[in-house]
Amino acid sequence: MIPFNTIVLFGIAFFLLVVLMRTIKIVPQKQVKIIERLGKYHRTAEAGLNTIVPFLDSVRATIDLREQITKIEPQPVITRDNVTMEVDAVIYYLIADPVRATYEVQNLAWGLEQLTLSALRNVIGQLDLDHTLSSRDTTNTQLRAALDAATQQWGVKVMRIELKNITPPEEIRLTMEKQMTAERTRRAVVTTAEGEKSSAILRADGQKQAAIVNAEGAKEAAILAAEGTAQARLRVAQAEAQAIQVVAQALGSAGSPAQYLIAQKYLEALGQISSNAQKLVFMPYEASGIMASLGGIKELLQPK
Repeated sequence: MIPFNTIVLFGIAFFLLVVLMRTIKIVPQKQVKIIERLGKYHRTAEAGLNTIVPFLDSVRATIDLREQITKIEPQPVITRDNVTMEVDAVIYYLIADPVRATYEVQNLAWGLEQLTLSALRNVIGQLDLDHTLSSRDTTNTQLRAALDAATQQWGVKVMRIELKNITPPEEIRLTMEKQMTAERTRRAVVTTAEGEKSSAILRADGQKQAAIVNAEGAKEAAILAAEGTAQARLRVAQAEAQAIQVVAQALGSAGSPAQYLIAQKYLEALGQISSNAQKLVFMPYEASGIMASLGGIKELLQPK
């Protein structure tokens, strides 16, 4: 049989333990607890160790201050051009005022979802199908502004809202796919044409440059050939001049070098003319003068 005093001591210890547990409240980081006293808001317990008055104070709610995410399931909405489509979204928000979030709305998540659905219908109802599909960023911005203004009284700050999927009806989706295929085909044709145009321009430029290079090469070759011919003629003239000087020195005052050279050229021409046996050669009337020059050459070549 346990003594009565022992039972009393155990009862007192248990009561003190319960009182201690109800007195000490540990709040995690990025959370707060709303404390009520006798059913009325008393204070907000911040992160860390907190104490309350047992049996008088109670914890009404624990509020998470981190950014929270709420998913909106696909909902039917109607665009301005009367196209019904399904849209789902994701909301990113945080609680800026824990007291308002606790006392101003009964079910914060449900209320936020209903506000989002209403904002979706209002914003998308002002847009046609093409703008809804192509202006998603603009739609997100408009939705965030509308929700943020509506949830301020709840102590909620909407950070952003993103439309995940916009699903048009099947017949419209098939039509859009055909349009996209036609557009891709058109772009491919344009790209091919532009490539061929660029290639033709490059080939023409290459041919032009090649023609210029060939013309410059032909020009330089002609210049070099003309310079070579001029040099050859100059050397021939120099050689003939030296020959005339030698003849003049050899003749001295006995004869004219010019007559000697004329006679020499005359003999060379006669040799070329008479090389063909089928030709009849007529000597000119002035051949006697030439023959006189030949006689002078003979005398010049005879040893003295």
